[in-house]
Amino acid sequence: MQDYSKELERGREIAREAGRIALRHQQRGIGFESKPDASPVTEADRECERFIAAALAEAFPDDGLLGEEGAARESRSGRRWIIDPIDGTRDFVRGNPNWAVLIGLESEGEVAAGFAHFPARDELYWAAAGAGAYRNGARMRVSSIDQRPNAVLCVNGFSTVLAQPFAGGLLEWLAGFWAVRSLGGCLDAMMLAQGQADLWLESCAQPWDLAALKVIAEEAGAVFFDLAGRRTIYGGSCVIAAPGLEREARRFLCAERGAR
Repeated sequence: MQDYSKELERGREIAREAGRIALRHQQRGIGFESKPDASPVTEADRECERFIAAALAEAFPDDGLLGEEGAARESRSGRRWIIDPIDGTRDFVRGNPNWAVLIGLESEGEVAAGFAHFPARDELYWAAAGAGAYRNGARMRVSSIDQRPNAVLCVNGFSTVLAQPFAGGLLEWLAGFWAVRSLGGCLDAMMLAQGQADLWLESCAQPWDLAALKVIAEEAGAVFFDLAGRRTIYGGSCVIAAPGLEREARRFLCAERGAR
């Protein structure tokens, strides 16, 4: 098993410093622009990504980069850092605490380490392949719940749900859960990783939205796949499930695809 201790130590430091940069912007007041996909972007997003990219390039000069705000570098090592400097910019702009700095390390096509830092909540989640998942140093595990009436479902991206094959049957399916939440993609995923939720659906996502979340959730014991059932961060969507709810999620998604 590969030792990622250096990557974990430096990644935590970089995520924390990027969070401090973002908080300083938030305290001064934030303006934003709309990107072509109508998502907002702020100067804080850009400055945080510049800092993260520069710090990673200094620490790991042979690794590649892929950032939401344009950071890019070819890899000479077979590894690439995937960056979302502020995931949840709408929350960031409105002063809600549910946004995060996301940094993932991809090695030979698999996400090998990841960090999700929520500066306004003082929470840092991290994981490395084979080393477990942690929140502020405490080990995390997903829940053992395996029945829909006892489970908490999180759904992100309601604005894109109507375009999905499962949209017609979604409301009836939601009604069968113990509770339904939608607190923001990265926070919902971290709730699942620590056993506070049991199933998460994300209908529209980019690799930088998912890289860090994938390895953290999987190291906490969760199952990760896209809406087509593939274990990839490049499918444009995501399902994360406690193992006991995987079959229920796949059954619903397959049934609704078949109904179309």
